[in-house]
Amino acid sequence: MAAVDTEKLSKLQSAAAGLNQISENEKAGFVSLVSHYLSGEAQQIEWSKIQTPTDDVVVPYDSMEAAPEDPAQTKSLLDKLVVLKLNGGLGTTMGCTGPKSVIEVRNGLTFLDLIVKQIESLNSKYGCDVPLLLMNSFNTHDDTLKIVEKYANSNIQIHTFNQSQYPRLVVEDFLPLPSKGQTGKDGWYPPGHGDVFPSLRNSGKLDALLSQGKEYVFVANSDNLGAVVDLKILHHLIKHKNEYCMEVTPKTLADVKGGTLISYEGKVQLLEIAQVPDEHVNEFKSIEKFKIFNTNNLWVNLSAIKRLVEADALKMEIIPNPKEVAGVKVLQLETAAGAAIRFFNHAIGVNVPRSRFLPVKATSDLLLVQSDLYTINDGFVLRNSARTNPSNPSIELGPEFKKVSDFLSRFKSIPSILALDSLKIVGDVWFGAGVVLKGKVSITADPGVKLEIPDGAVIENKEVKSVGDI
Repeated sequence: MAAVDTEKLSKLQSAAAGLNQISENEKAGFVSLVSHYLSGEAQQIEWSKIQTPTDDVVVPYDSMEAAPEDPAQTKSLLDKLVVLKLNGGLGTTMGCTGPKSVIEVRNGLTFLDLIVKQIESLNSKYGCDVPLLLMNSFNTHDDTLKIVEKYANSNIQIHTFNQSQYPRLVVEDFLPLPSKGQTGKDGWYPPGHGDVFPSLRNSGKLDALLSQGKEYVFVANSDNLGAVVDLKILHHLIKHKNEYCMEVTPKTLADVKGGTLISYEGKVQLLEIAQVPDEHVNEFKSIEKFKIFNTNNLWVNLSAIKRLVEADALKMEIIPNPKEVAGVKVLQLETAAGAAIRFFNHAIGVNVPRSRFLPVKATSDLLLVQSDLYTINDGFVLRNSARTNPSNPSIELGPEFKKVSDFLSRFKSIPSILALDSLKIVGDVWFGAGVVLKGKVSITADPGVKLEIPDGAVIENKEVKSVGDI
């Protein structure tokens, strides 16, 4: 390490030691992350060494053996499982305050309601005990504790724990922002979902789960409605002793920036767009060479997590995220859980059907899941078999629809989109009840004009600029 870095590091260590708002574990984790970053050990990918993973490494879902049908065997599989949802995100992009997982998805049910219903139905059906863990951030912790009280009488154990709270780094001198008096929330950040592994251990949850005979954790984003427990995958991992499994799914043009799995120097690893040399970015985005992307549905062996965290062996690629707080340039150093794949033994990917990836990142996604394209049964969001096209319609909504409250107020009822290919809405548009959209539809209200689509309108392959066009 260069001399300047050693000096930077010792100043950082003494500044971190004085941060009494966080635990000793968090201070140590933070210093370790920054020193890893300063060491410049960030792995440079040699493009010529990248290989496409074989079917042994990225297993086709259809080639996997079915899970046992016997209820007793199913119960014993499920009794080894824990479901962990990443619940640190706020719904700010969709105009909501509080945890994103409490946005209503459908029929008055939130993401969290659906997750609880799914696990309840498994526990009831098989008499098993699959617990739910929620990893919160300091942003979502207090709200989540209040929200989970309503599930007190369900047949499911719900545990919450917090991911680490790290200080933002001042770019100018690499010292923690809170050590300069910025001690409010703006001085801190949650360091990405790669932090799930040390936080599981530091919270005491990991040892508690291992002592209950739990073996695998299924980790997924709380806003991915397709991320449900899959017995076939669990059965495969236990049988083949895979310590880590990442669900990937075929890329479409909408997913070109998503991370992908590669074989590199004999190991499977995640390749993110940030690691790609500039001259190869277009190649990375092509769906010919890199055909799959990471859904962030991960299955990980609990004993392996303990082994690797205790050895401080999870040196994942660091994602520097520059921000500005009150005019001061700061850096957040983050890691992603998917990047840990290369540290686990017998790690694999599974190429799963697209139905296991149904994230709700914006109101355009909410339109899909609230429409007749989907139904809900026992908390599971199921695609309507009457839709013949395997891919979902592409939907672009203007800024008037960005906030959930505005989005909901603009529809008397969600239109039927079973036969829709694409929809683009521009301007001040409002929908009556029972509207049907088919084929390619574009609706544009001129500036200053309120365009109301009448009840029962059927719009097929049209560009609508006024009611007369319908």
